[in-house]
Amino acid sequence: MSFDIIRSGRAVLHVTDLEESKKFYDALGFIVTEESDTELYLRGLEEHNHHSLLLKKKESPILEVISYKVRTDDDLDQLAAKLEQDGNQIKWLDKGTQKALGRAFRYQDISGLPVEFYVEMDTVERKLQQYQLYKGAKVQRIDHFNCMVSDVEQAHDYYIEELGYACSEYTAGEEDKIWAAWLHRKPSVHDVAFMNGPGPRLHHIGFWLNDPMSLIHGCDVLASLGYSPNIERGPGRHGLSNAFFLYLRDPDGHRIELYNGDYFTGDPDSKPLRWELDDPMRQTFWGHEAPDSWFDEATEVLNVYTNEKVETKEAKLKKRKPTFVI
Repeated sequence: MSFDIIRSGRAVLHVTDLEESKKFYDALGFIVTEESDTELYLRGLEEHNHHSLLLKKKESPILEVISYKVRTDDDLDQLAAKLEQDGNQIKWLDKGTQKALGRAFRYQDISGLPVEFYVEMDTVERKLQQYQLYKGAKVQRIDHFNCMVSDVEQAHDYYIEELGYACSEYTAGEEDKIWAAWLHRKPSVHDVAFMNGPGPRLHHIGFWLNDPMSLIHGCDVLASLGYSPNIERGPGRHGLSNAFFLYLRDPDGHRIELYNGDYFTGDPDSKPLRWELDDPMRQTFWGHEAPDSWFDEATEVLNVYTNEKVETKEAKLKKRKPTFVI
């Protein structure tokens, strides 16, 4: 590849009550970099970039964009040229149009997800050794995105063959059709995962913790503050990725994963691990089942060109079906 995508970088979510969102994310241990009446910029204790999560006050909750960092301006230009050559429309964001963000562009990816690539972001003081600030789950850094898409195999093939991602693990069913895939650019299990479902939708954003006890302590803090109903699934350990996990729903229903314990994938001869679709240990290594909401509910996404909600492909097909009146 003639361009270098480094890692998952940030997500931009719309929320309906910024103050309620701030209380929730504060309970998890996020650092507030900057805030206004309409925006809240958050980061983990380890992060030296301005933010990894931007919350915008809007009328309805939705995903505005998920972002990946590239290495240089030249990488950004070559990536944009490659995507345009493949028939995509690129929406450039001039430096200064997005707070703290350098030169960047957005487009709607092959699955209909709103995706952004950027080169640089303003740097701030890393809080890693300011232990007096550690609270809640002591969130360290952004780790990955998980997205529901209508055709996982299509997303898997394009991201690997055209964008240079690698697959760490995948789930396959009959005729070896890929049902879910974990893809990475940094040397961990994933920067993005694609799971089968009505899409495009954002399933969750994963944030890295230092250790499993940070996750347990985060549960205790959340419960003590009245957020027990926001704990959707876990704690537990995934078979896929080997990670220790907890899934939460923020006040607007956006799903956040607290995440620890995956493994190194930086060797070029590392082979993807295949899981059978009917293997119960792939989702939860300890055996307990996920709730129905984990499979059925996800965050809708915006169109980067029109700023309107993107309908899932399944909803569009349903509208096209003829109605017979007898």
